[in-house]
Amino acid sequence: MSRIALLSWFIPLFLVSLVPSPARAQDDAAFTNCLSSLRAQAVSRKIPATTFERLTAGLAADAEVLTLLDRQPEFVTPVWDYLAGLVDDERITDGRAMLQEWQATLQRIEAEYGVPAETVVAIWGIESNYGRTFGRRSVVRSLATLSCFGRRQEFFRNEFLTTLQILEQGHIEPEALVGSWAGAFGHTQFMPSTFERIAVDFDGDGRRDLLGSVPDALASTANYLRRSGWRTGQGWGFEVRLPDGFDAVGAGRRNKQALSNWIARGVRSATAAPLPDSDTQAGLILPAGPGGPAFLVLRNFDALYSYNAAESYALAIAHLSDRLRGAAPFSTAWPTDDPGLSRAERREVQALLRERGHDIGEVDGLIGANTRRVIQALQPELGLAADGRAGKRLLEVLRATR
Repeated sequence: MSRIALLSWFIPLFLVSLVPSPARAQDDAAFTNCLSSLRAQAVSRKIPATTFERLTAGLAADAEVLTLLDRQPEFVTPVWDYLAGLVDDERITDGRAMLQEWQATLQRIEAEYGVPAETVVAIWGIESNYGRTFGRRSVVRSLATLSCFGRRQEFFRNEFLTTLQILEQGHIEPEALVGSWAGAFGHTQFMPSTFERIAVDFDGDGRRDLLGSVPDALASTANYLRRSGWRTGQGWGFEVRLPDGFDAVGAGRRNKQALSNWIARGVRSATAAPLPDSDTQAGLILPAGPGGPAFLVLRNFDALYSYNAAESYALAIAHLSDRLRGAAPFSTAWPTDDPGLSRAERREVQALLRERGHDIGEVDGLIGANTRRVIQALQPELGLAADGRAGKRLLEVLRATR
């Protein structure tokens, strides 16, 4: 999943670490009191008190995760930016290499769970860049913080206590359990409660290890999709073209109709392959409105959606899985004159900013708060709107003015 580091939290946290303040003392006291209540809940769930003390000793709240709680990129990023960074040439090439490297394992997984290898590998690629990026935050610390502050505390308390159970059972070593700000971990970024319900020991070593075992992680992902309603032998959906004057009222993933009804209304495939004239139920989604690509999505799209509860996320998985099979990009362009950037292009933007003397941190292709702040300050000088966004137009101007 994407990671956004927000400077507005880092500066106050840095300053209060140097100068004690009553507010910080109150927060520390509140966190200590909250941990005490969590300790009682842990004991009620048969987690030994010694385990709780060992795993929370010296624990301090992580204020940054509270900001990230409300900044999930699936909901705040234009869909063309979101997909450009997730489904790019690098990820497609790497994914095809993973399909080859893990071919035998993926064949076994597909035979057992009925989920195509390309779909499983697409989730792997988008969630952790094929195991390269698990996240750097302590899962215990993140979930303890979210259990005590911010919204959805009850949800995160259950995830926190489940994490302690997982560690007590010995599936993963505590020092290895790092992940996203929200507590997801492993090659395909499972939340702890999902791990408890879904994870499988596919390599037969007696442990369900989503961090150290690729077979366990990929099989667990296929098991998740199967249990979310994946239908073997059916695709996720189709890119389509709408007839002129099409009435899109009632469009939506949940408002499914028979494919034959959509055909009768003039909806056609965006490719040479015709839509199947059948009673299969499909919903119409328009991620960028009626002026952009349109898709009829089937039940398997809903299974992908359940993985992260965002249509843009499910579409990224669906599209990457198609590209891994050799399919072409979407045939309809996004309705923008300033398209999104691939990760290689984002790294180029960062490198060009550094050439100009700007301190944007690591050149990693992740456009975080610091890079956006620099871009926003520079854009008026370049004749661009000061929105802090890294798009094709910014890259072209930076190249032209080196």
